[in-house]
Amino acid sequence: MNRGQSFLLLLIGSVALLTIFVILPFVEYVIASAILAYVLFPFHVRLSRWLRSILSRRFRASLARRLGNMLSALGLILTAIVSVILPVAYISWVFARDLTDIARGNTDIDVGAIEAEIGALTGQEIDVGELLAMAGQLLVDSLFGGVSGIVTTGLRASVGLSLALFLVYYTLIDGPAFVRWLRSTSPLPQHVTSDLVDRVDAMTRGVVIGHIVVALLQAVVAGIGLWAAGIPDVVFWTFVMAVLALVPLVGAFFVWGPAAAYLVAIDQVTAGVFLAVYGVLVIAMVDNYARPLVIDQQAHLNPAVILLGVFGGIYSIGFTGLFVGPIVIGVLAATLETFREDYDAI
Repeated sequence: MNRGQSFLLLLIGSVALLTIFVILPFVEYVIASAILAYVLFPFHVRLSRWLRSILSRRFRASLARRLGNMLSALGLILTAIVSVILPVAYISWVFARDLTDIARGNTDIDVGAIEAEIGALTGQEIDVGELLAMAGQLLVDSLFGGVSGIVTTGLRASVGLSLALFLVYYTLIDGPAFVRWLRSTSPLPQHVTSDLVDRVDAMTRGVVIGHIVVALLQAVVAGIGLWAAGIPDVVFWTFVMAVLALVPLVGAFFVWGPAAAYLVAIDQVTAGVFLAVYGVLVIAMVDNYARPLVIDQQAHLNPAVILLGVFGGIYSIGFTGLFVGPIVIGVLAATLETFREDYDAI
C-alpha cells in the first residue's frame, strides 16, 4: 500500500467517523426510515410501473418514468403516514400518558380488590398500588429519563420523524441505484457480495414480517379482547403486549392471563372466563399459525435473539428500538453466516 492509498483510507475513516458523529442523534430514525422504505419498496415497484404506463400516454418515456417514481413514492409515504405513523404516534402518546399516571399512583385498576384477593390467598398484605407506581416510575426513567423527559422525547421524535419521511422518499427513488453502487464498490468478490445482499434481504424480511408483524398482529387481537372484556387502559396494555409477544412461548399471556384473573377477582366472572377462552382459542392461535405462514425459513432467527434485539433496542434508543434492534442483530447474523460459508474454508 503506497502513501496515496494510505492517506485516502485515513481520510475515508476520518470522514466516516465525523459522519457518524453528525447523524448519531438521529441514527434510530435513519435506520427506521431504511426499514420503512424496505417494506414499501415492493409496493413502490408495482405502483410506479402502473403510473408509468398511464403517464407514458401523455409524456415522453423518460419523463413518465420520473413522474411515476415521484408520485408513487409520495403516495406511499402519505399512505404510511395515515395507516402507520399516525396510529403509532397516538399509541405512543397514550402509552406515555398512562405510564406517567401509573408512576404517579393514578390507575383505573381496582387495586383494593387485588389486594384483598392476595390477602385471602396468602394471608399477607401487599401494597399493589405502590408496586405498580414503582414499576411505572422505573419504566418512565428507563424510557424517557424521567417525566420531564417525555416532552423532550416528543419534540425530538417530531424532528426525527420529519427527517425519516424525507429519507424514505429519497430511498424509494434512489434505493436501487444505491444498492448497485454498493455491489460495484464492495471489495468482496462478486459472488460473496451477492450472497451477502441476498442473506441480508432474507433476514430483514424474516425479522420484519415473520416476527415483528406477527407480534403486532397478536397484540392488536389481544387488545381487542381486553377492550371487549372491559379492561381499563387498553392502549397501554396493547403496547406492552406488542413487546411481550416477541417472547418465546409465553408472550402476551403475561398480560391477558393476569387480566382474566383480575376480572374474576373483582367479581366479573363472565368477562374473566370470556377473556381466558378468547386468549386460548384466538390470541395464542395467532402466534401458532400466523408465524409459520409468514416467516421465511431462510431468515429464521432464534426467538431469544429477537428478544435480545427488542429489549436492547428499546433500552438503547427508545420506542424505535422495538423495530431497529432485531433488524440490526439479523443483519449481523446474515453477515456472520456469509463469512462462515464463503471464508471458513480459507
